[in-house]
Amino acid sequence: MTASEDRASALVSAWQAELPDVLDATTELSKRIMLLAADLDEATRRELPEFGLTPAQFGVLVALRRAGAPYRLKPTELSRALLLSSGGTSNVTNHLVAEGLAERLPDQGDGRGTLICLTPRGVRVAEEAVRANAAAHAEVWRGAPAAAIEAATLALREIAAATEAPRTAGRRRGA
Repeated sequence: MTASEDRASALVSAWQAELPDVLDATTELSKRIMLLAADLDEATRRELPEFGLTPAQFGVLVALRRAGAPYRLKPTELSRALLLSSGGTSNVTNHLVAEGLAERLPDQGDGRGTLICLTPRGVRVAEEAVRANAAAHAEVWRGAPAAAIEAATLALREIAAATEAPRTAGRRRGA
């Protein structure tokens, strides 16, 4: 990698030399998004041990906290929000309950169902972990010009809307 090349440019250059026919206009953007996502994920993973959390446990705590007071969701809602299997959600929830961060409550609207709810300690840990995670992410972005971040955010919002529309339409048609 030369001084003028960054990680994404180096990857694209290498593939350009090896398989130029598979590259298109989105290749560099895809590589940049993947590398930034990996950096952000790594920053998150560095913070979690301080709170005794795995990424999946953090995800459940954050989803419950994000739901707003009284910080409770059905297990199926958690699974959907976190892209976890019902078994995976149950395993993570079992650990959080054992640690006193969450509890299972009967669902008053569904006599057979349960709700997963944050305990007061779970709310505190979730908020502290989210703050630490936000600071770690801010560190990843440190040095990037605010105008560039704003422009990238707007561009990615537009791209996400354009790429999500066909997927959403396909689900409505039963595809």
